[in-house]
Amino acid sequence: MGAATLPDVDRYLERPVLAAARGLLTCAWSRRVAAPRAGREPVARIVPDACVDIIWHRDSGALFVAGPDTRAHVGPLSPGDLVGIRFRTGRSVAGLGVPADALRDERPGLAQLWPRRAGRLAEALASTGSAAEAQAVLSSAVLAGVRGDPDPAVPALLRLARDGARVGAMADAIGLTERQLHRRCLAAFGYGAKTLQRVLRFDRAMRLARGGTELADVAYRAGYADQAHLSREVRALAGVSPTRLLTAA
Repeated sequence: MGAATLPDVDRYLERPVLAAARGLLTCAWSRRVAAPRAGREPVARIVPDACVDIIWHRDSGALFVAGPDTRAHVGPLSPGDLVGIRFRTGRSVAGLGVPADALRDERPGLAQLWPRRAGRLAEALASTGSAAEAQAVLSSAVLAGVRGDPDPAVPALLRLARDGARVGAMADAIGLTERQLHRRCLAAFGYGAKTLQRVLRFDRAMRLARGGTELADVAYRAGYADQAHLSREVRALAGVSPTRLLTAA
């Protein structure tokens, strides 16, 4: 679940995950969404970041998965407490049991993926008294459901994608055909290699920009041809200009 524009959020906190889950999960998080002001419903703009999250809304009991996005996911947020765990990029297959491309741009209920387990998990979550406790329950549920190891090619694929390697060079480096590489990338990340590179570059650019780097320098450091190229990619992936996205965040 990518960075979000959330004007009515009281707080967002990240915590380390259980030690046993660190190979699969990168963080646990919690977010409180305040009640609407003057009848205005909170709206979030979630932008692509190549991540997959399991999210629980304590007030409604909704338990769902935020798949890897190829575009901004814009919509209303129900007020209340959200608790989530985030998979390491490329590791959600082992934890959820389905290829990442089956979840691309989707928000399915967890019961669709875990028809026998999601109900028990929802009951266990409802009995928790804090975000940290709920996060531990979610992490434990993921670990209990693991039935195989993550794709061993994922670390090399990520490194090559972040370095901007050509698809053919990526395939050669890992010992795959380009068709095999495409299938492995779809299953692990939800995207083909080229789209994965675009999303990772966009995510790096937005992190740099939010850290105070000027957009011209962001474009250079993130690997865009120029600032105009950066702006086009931000509009394509986030649906708004870089300035608007950063101002609203």
